[in-house]
Order: sequence, then structure tokens, then C-alpha cells
Amino acid sequence: MELVISYSSPSCLTASTLYYQSNTLVLERKQTNYHPSIWDKKLFESLSTPYSYESHATRLEGPKQDVKNLLTSTKDPSVLMKLIDSMQRLGVDYHFEKEIEKVLGIQHPDVTSDLYTTALLFRIVRERGFPISSDVFDKFRSSDGRFMDSLSRDVEGLLSLYEATHLGMHGENILEEARDFRMKNLDSLMKILDNYSAKKVKQSLEMPLYWRIPRNINLLELAKLDYNLVQSVYQQDLKELERRWRDLGFKDNLKFSRDRLVENYLGAMGTISEPHLIGLTKYVCIITAIDDMYNVYGLLDELESFTDSVNRWEMENLPEYMKICYVAILNFVNEMVCDVCKHQDLNILPYIKEEWANLCRSHLIEARWFRSGYIPTVNEYLENSCISVGAYAAAIQTYITRLSNDLATWEVESKRGDVVKSIQYYMVHKGISEVEARHRIKELISYSWKKLNEESAKNSLPKSMIKMTLNMARTSQCIYQYGDGINTSTGAFKELLTSLIVKPILIE
Repeated sequence: MELVISYSSPSCLTASTLYYQSNTLVLERKQTNYHPSIWDKKLFESLSTPYSYESHATRLEGPKQDVKNLLTSTKDPSVLMKLIDSMQRLGVDYHFEKEIEKVLGIQHPDVTSDLYTTALLFRIVRERGFPISSDVFDKFRSSDGRFMDSLSRDVEGLLSLYEATHLGMHGENILEEARDFRMKNLDSLMKILDNYSAKKVKQSLEMPLYWRIPRNINLLELAKLDYNLVQSVYQQDLKELERRWRDLGFKDNLKFSRDRLVENYLGAMGTISEPHLIGLTKYVCIITAIDDMYNVYGLLDELESFTDSVNRWEMENLPEYMKICYVAILNFVNEMVCDVCKHQDLNILPYIKEEWANLCRSHLIEARWFRSGYIPTVNEYLENSCISVGAYAAAIQTYITRLSNDLATWEVESKRGDVVKSIQYYMVHKGISEVEARHRIKELISYSWKKLNEESAKNSLPKSMIKMTLNMARTSQCIYQYGDGINTSTGAFKELLTSLIVKPILIE
């Protein structure tokens, strides 16, 4: 007898219905309906730009020196923080890491008097890993402990304060109060702001700066030229990746999997802001295919065999489509291990093999859950997702990645027969509506950002690792901000990719 578990509450969606047979696993192979890649071969071949490091790199030196001089000569904290903030938002701060570190190391928050500068200083100093207490905002509270009413019309100050609150950690009550104060006043001010200011506030409220991918576009000479030069590298990377992607055989032999080379390249681009991202993109493409294999296409006995093969690092008795995936993993690992051995004289093979085995075991757990009709708790789901999302070394940010993905994809994926998501788990185990479940997920994302801030402040990892972890979380929120930017990579997301990869900024 077929059993149906349905979320049939009037306030819940009925599309996310789970089917399973009593004591019998469903053995039907699920079919995908992903749209084909929106990027054809001709586009890759046509990618070109008049800018290159060979012909234009020397033009960077003059503007770079001007910025360095400005950093060292500026004494006004407000002007200095605005300069560093602009550099970060333009994505050129990586040219001036040493100079910025030196400047921030001698800043004292007690010398700032206005809310805008204090909040900006707090955000930049904490984001860069320097210790700073949230007590710097005490001077903006009246005797009753509340924020001064005189600040309620300070749009720039409130916006800067709002951005600063996203660097908060657990237990910093003043930042929670600051966020509530911002919500109360900025929301009311929106009605009387001019169009430019209202748009600026709206963008910040939708996605705070700290949660965004670092690089941005502006009209400064250095930023425009640097943007175009980095874009030239992106174009060469994609041409090379498109060739390797065809040679890999995924596109022709794994029709069930998402063909998302360019979209995956954006994921790599957001994680590592500097150029040369071929290796990371190859990894993302492989785990995308693995994800589709476990979540949608593979039969359970096939998935058991594949997991066992990866665990033993031996390919035996696998279907042809799984052999392609296995060989891709093997070649990728061998290439990476040889590269590390050559340049670092380290043998990382045992560790890499174990991480791939962990990844596949975690995917298998989700596949067993779904195919048996078992509905785990949210905690069980997230603990397992720390591995299956493919970034176990940065466990906290995987919560953000997984939850952002779930918010954007769960309705479409449940209709397709994909594995169940955290929203459904909340709806079933807590007996709540979809709207309330979404609210709980957003609260979990904010909670995870605080934990991520705390881990970053400990400085127990190299700064490059911390930066990459933060950027992975930011990238996931960018990709899923307006829907599913991977499965349905059209509309606004296509425009974003086109502007980043195809269109240079004109320079006179």
C-alpha cells in the first residue's frame, strides 16, 4: 500500500509531498528538467577584450601610487575610513593590503564623534580582523540606555550603523538594539527620502555590504582599469574551461546534470577575488554533477556502489555514467596532489581521499532519507549538510550556503522529486506554515553569520582562509538572492554574469 506524507495545512504548499511504499524503497529513476546552458560555444570563442596585463598593467602603477600616498597622508579618520570603504567596495583593496593593515592598526575609535564615522570605523576594523568593542556605540545612547532621538533623522549615520550591526557577535546586545533602532527609523524615513537616497537605503536593506561579493563597479580610473584587466583573465579562464569541460564528457554523457560552467565560475570568482580560478571551477562543476547524481538521478543501489568505490578509491561495477564521474574525481585529485607535492613538497592524498569519501557518504545519507521517506530534524539535516555542501573545513558558512539555497530552490526542487529541504523539515516537525518556516530559516542565517563573525575574530586560521570562508557565504547569498541563480540562470542573474565576463568598462 502506498503511503503519502503531505503538508496539507492550508497555509502550507502541497507541492512538497513525499511518496514512499511501506517497507519498500521506490526504485524509479527520477528525471530532471534543467534548462540547457544559456552559454553556447560561439560565445566562449567570441570572448575578447582590448585590455590585457601585457599591454595595460603599467597603467595601473600611477593610480596605485596615488592611492598609497593618499592612505599615508590622510589624518582625518572620517576621510580615511571612507577611502578604505570605497577601495573595498570597488574591489581594488587587494592591491593595498599592507598599507590598509598599517593604517587600521593605529586607529582609535574614541576620536570619532559622529555616528556615521564611528559605525564605519567599527565595521572596517572588525571586518579586517582587528579587535574592537561594540561599546564604541555607548556614546550615542542617552541616560535611559536607548539610542538618542536626535539620531533618528541621520540617514547616513543610520545606514552606516545598520551595516555595522552585521559584524555583530552573540551577546552584543547593543548591536541588536542598534538594528532595532535602525529598522524603526530608516523604514519611516524611506517615505521622505529623495530617489537616490531611497535607492541606496533599499539596496542596503536587501543585502548588507558585509554579505555581498567584494568586487563592484565605479568610475575611478584605477577601479575601471583593474576591473577590465581582471575581466581579461576571466575570459581566458573560461575559454580554457570550456575546452576542458567538453573533454570531460559531462555535457554529452551526463544529460541529467546541470550544465552550468559559467555559473560555477561565478561561484569560484566570488570565493577567491583574485584572478586564475580554473581549479576551483573544475571542483565546483564536479560536485554539481555529484549532487545531481545523488539527489535526483541515481538509483539507491547505484549510489551505494559509487560511495563504496570512492571510499575504497577503487572503481568496480559502476554504471557508465558513474564511471565518468569517478574518473573526473580521480583526475582532479591527482592533478591537485601533484601540484601541491611539486610546489609545497607535501603529500595531501590521504586527506583529500578522506574528504571525498566524507562528501559522498553525506550525500548517500540524504539519498537514503529521501528514498525511505524518513524526515530528519533540522539539526540532523544541517549537521549532515556541513559535509554534503562540499566545504567541511568551513562548517559554519555551509549553514549559510545550504539555507540560502533552500530558501531559493525548495519549491521547484520538491516538484521535480529532489531531496527534501530544511523548509519542509520545519513545516513537518514544528507544524508551522511555509511563511513561518522561511522566517525561521532567515533567523538561522543571521545566527550563522554571528557565529562566523566570532570564528573570524579568533584569528585561529590564516587570514586567507578566513577571507575565503566569508566569501563563500557571501557568494551563496548573491547567487540565491533573487531566486535560484544556478538551476535557473536567466534574467537578472544572466545580466550579472554578462556584465562581469563579457562587457568591459569603457575608459577614455
